[in-house]
Amino acid sequence: MGSGMSKIVTGLYVGNFRDAKDQKQLTENMITHILAIHDDAKKLHEDKEYLCIKASDSPDQDLTQYFHECIEFIHSARVQNKGVLVHCLAGVSRSVTITAAYIMTISTLGWRDALNAIRGARNVANPNFGFQKQLQRFQVEKLEEERKAIRQKYSNYEYDDERELRQNIESYRRFVVYGDSRERGEDNMLKDDGERVDDGMLRDDSKLLSFPYNAYTSDRDKVKEREDKGTGSDDKEDNSGNSKGDDSGKIDAKIGSQIDGDGKFETVL
Repeated sequence: MGSGMSKIVTGLYVGNFRDAKDQKQLTENMITHILAIHDDAKKLHEDKEYLCIKASDSPDQDLTQYFHECIEFIHSARVQNKGVLVHCLAGVSRSVTITAAYIMTISTLGWRDALNAIRGARNVANPNFGFQKQLQRFQVEKLEEERKAIRQKYSNYEYDDERELRQNIESYRRFVVYGDSRERGEDNMLKDDGERVDDGMLRDDSKLLSFPYNAYTSDRDKVKEREDKGTGSDDKEDNSGNSKGDDSGKIDAKIGSQIDGDGKFETVL
């Protein structure tokens, strides 16, 4: 994942500036439409259809103003069975944000799952914090309107995007937990015990992340455990009277997010 342009769903790829110049990749993936979004976006190939958007990779850069135009560009190409590459400079933040907005529009996924679906195909995908907040606002304020417009205009759309996206999310989950993935294909579809399965992943217990033994223990269980041991609160005080073990840095059980002491969302991966 992350080497060369990455296929997100049928006919839709995310990549970096180098991928956008690579004629071999463009030909192999049948790319006919290119959405370039970076500080100096411009047309590079005369034989490709372009949408060029000049935008910086800054949390203060408003990308939501381009969502509708980008969604329309991508979808109009895909319904014609054309291949679309969305790229910025690194293929990490701007292009991923635009692609996530598109995925949210053509599926039932919210912003968090849309990002994880992209990460399932491209593990370097990680929009800056400002862009993630913009995706959240898009979900609340504009998403239903965009979905309705797409459904009405392209009623004959036939791709099974939801299934592909759910597979990507599962791939991302396994990548996070096991730290490994395999290309999908008949030759390497194996179960945990070596038999074939249909998800193209291979479990490797040696790469399982080490979690605390009580990582998923409920608060009630923790209280009971302390009572059984005859101990009090988890918080301890040092010699200066300062309390240790406060609530800052609480980890959300959902993959890919962290809640700090003020309740703000931060990306982990």
